Parts: sequence; C-alpha cells; structure tokens
Amino acid sequence: MLQRRTFIKKTSQATAGLTLAGMGLTAHSYGNILGANDRVRVGVVGFSDRHRQSQLPSFLNHYKELNFDIVAVSDIWKLRREEGVEHLKNKMGHDIIGCRNNEELYALKDIDAVFISTADFQHALHTIEALKANKDIYVEKPFAETMEDNRAALKAAKASDRIIQVGSQRRSGPNYHAAAQFIQSGQFGDITMVELTWNVNQPGRWRRPDLVAKCREEDLDWKRYLMNRPFEKFDPRKYLEYRLFWPYSSGMAGQWMSHQIDTVHWFTGLSHPRSVVANGGVYQWKDGRRNWDTTTAVFEYGPSDDLSKGFQVVFMSRMHNGDETPAEIYYGVGGELNLITNKVSPRGGLTERFAKPMKMKPFLLPELNLTDKAIKVEAAANTGGDPLTSAHVRNWMECVRSRKQPNAPVEAGYTHSIATIMANAAAKKGQKVTFDEKTQEVMAGGKIFKY
Repeated sequence: MLQRRTFIKKTSQATAGLTLAGMGLTAHSYGNILGANDRVRVGVVGFSDRHRQSQLPSFLNHYKELNFDIVAVSDIWKLRREEGVEHLKNKMGHDIIGCRNNEELYALKDIDAVFISTADFQHALHTIEALKANKDIYVEKPFAETMEDNRAALKAAKASDRIIQVGSQRRSGPNYHAAAQFIQSGQFGDITMVELTWNVNQPGRWRRPDLVAKCREEDLDWKRYLMNRPFEKFDPRKYLEYRLFWPYSSGMAGQWMSHQIDTVHWFTGLSHPRSVVANGGVYQWKDGRRNWDTTTAVFEYGPSDDLSKGFQVVFMSRMHNGDETPAEIYYGVGGELNLITNKVSPRGGLTERFAKPMKMKPFLLPELNLTDKAIKVEAAANTGGDPLTSAHVRNWMECVRSRKQPNAPVEAGYTHSIATIMANAAAKKGQKVTFDEKTQEVMAGGKIFKY
C-alpha cells in the first residue's frame, strides 16, 4: 500500500507545477492533498489498558507530524470493542471502524499497520496473522511464551519485508543507548554480574475485579481467545487477569523480566543464557492465581564456544513489598554501571591496596553520568505516555516511513523470549534449564520443555 501511495505522491508532484494555477490551489493546500494520499492508516488489535494508557498517548504525540492515522479497532469482547470505537473516535476526530475479530480488520482496505496489545501468549500468534496480511507491526512484549510460537513468528518475520517493533522501549532510551555504548566500547571491562530487581506492593496488580464482573461469555469469542492453548471452560478472570494465569502469561518473567533481560542481550550481543535455575511461589496473595508473587531466577551467560568466560544475572521480583523502582546494575572489576542512578562509578572496583599484593594493576572506572552522554528525548510536545514509550513508538513510525530497522526488531523479541521461557521452565520443573542452539529448544532434565 505504501508503494502505491509513494507512486501517487511522486506522480502528483511531477505534474503539480503545471496544474496548481489552473486549479486555484496554493502549494500549502496541495500539500495537504498529497498528505492524505501518503497517510499511514493504523488498526488496533486489542483495545487493552496498555493501548489506551501508553501506546495511544505516545502515538498522539507524533501522528500529525508523521502523517499517521488510526482508523479501526479489533476486539473480540463487545464491551472493549465499543469502548475502543468511542475512545478512538474522540481522540482522532473521525469515525472508527469496530471489528469483531482480526479477520474483519484485515479484510478492510487500506490498513497499513497495526498496534498489537493483546494477552501475552497471543503476541507472537497475532504477529503472524498481521504478517500474513502484509502489515507493519508494533507488538507488545513478551514476544512469545513458548518456543514453538517464538520460532513460528521469527520464521514469518524473516520471510517478510514488514517493519516490526517489539515493545521493549528501553531500546529507545537515551540512557540505555549511552550504557550500551560504554559497555560495547570496552571501557567497562568484563561484566562479572548483573542484578535485576522489580518489586511492588500491589495486591491489585493485574487484577480487574470490576471488569471481571461485567464480562459474559455471550459477549466475546472465548474459542478465538484461546487460540492454540488447551481448552478450558470460560473464565473471565483468565480473560481479563491473564497475567496471573499460566499458560496465558508467565507473569513476572514475561511482564517485567523480559524488559530487563533484553538489556543484557543488547549490551553484550549474547542471544540467550547458558542455563537458568529459579525458585519462588505464591506466598502472600492467595487469590487463585497460578503465577508466582515472588520469584528469584539465576542465569549464567557467556559465549557458547568458551565456557571459561561468563557472568551471572540474578532477577528478583516480589509483589508484596516495594515501590516499583526497577533496578538494573551491571558489575565489573572496575566498578558498576547503575541504571537506577544512570551513573558509572568506581564503587566496588579493584583498588591499589588489593591489586598490588597480587602484582596486578588497579582498575577503577571513572565517575560518569550516562545522561550527559546521551541525546535527550524531546518532551516539550509530549502530552501523554511515558517518554520511553513515546520515543519507541515514534521510532517505529519513522521506520515505517523509512523502511529502516527499528530499535527493537523481531530478533530482540525472539531472544528475550528465550530467556523468559527458560526462566518459566526452570520455575515449573524445579530443574536447571539449558538451551539447545541447534534445535532452538529449551531443555529441562534432558527433555524439551513443553507447557
């Protein structure tokens, strides 16, 4: 569709000088006509809280400048679909087409791209659907919750020329770009350990009791919701509070750890852990959930061809004490890189006192503020959405136009999914889990992990 519009635009521009005067148009008004021909028309797959509260406000920061529009919304629940139509109509200033499912959405003419913000287990599957319909895609993380879905989505993406941005918005953060540059330049030295934490004290996190009370089976397509998951009887909690219930979500691993472990892959160039062990449980919020409220997972990373090199990553998360200040701290012999404070420091580095007796040279990192070395996100026109997501959505929109690879391409989603699937397997099996590079399978106890 974009190619057709580009042709129209170029053809129109070539003849514009001959026709403007005769039509009584100014160059400015003629440009508006060309803009309509060149507009990127977007559909929304799943009118979720994530779309309403983050994707959409971020989109609204940039859509006029980049000549984008939202024209349709697909949702299998009548209530959300109707809410989506009204909300988007109010925001966009024109009628919105409501679709009962994605088949109806993709049957529409002139849809160029989609936002996907559905249940965690559906992201990879809905990506495949969008690719078959030849659409550019912004898809939320986690990208996939099983390796079968993960491989299928990667294969479909590789066979396509569509632009895919995975919603790992740290990859559009100036502080994270500065951290990546510092580590990849060799200035940091070897990473020896990474600590990742994400803690909250929110018994209602991922709960939707008021909405659950409104959800009736006759108002939605439960079979379509399940997709390729085993059949279960209709349960509005598993539809609306899916983050608490495997196999519809891995909970902490897919929701939180996927963001943080992605930075490990990005900064190091490593695509998956060597091994993972995990422990935890539902210790506090005993509300029928399947996914844990407390998790500790320990990863070993390093090159597959040199087992003498490597480092450990620890992810810890609890839902019963914390203020939601996610921590990412990279440790090395020379000090630390702290993405809470956005500072590099010599804290904990090798001092002369302890280096000299071992006939070693001291190694202390400089004091460095990462944000001083970064290009700051322009926030003056930001009217909603967090700055990271706003920058990330903009990056996707720009890449839809330029056809360049976005900051978080499909490979980023594929690799973070390997790590989250490994952590989930370790938690469920109570075993050390590894990854078979040849078969691209997660292995637990010498067997392929199946949910």
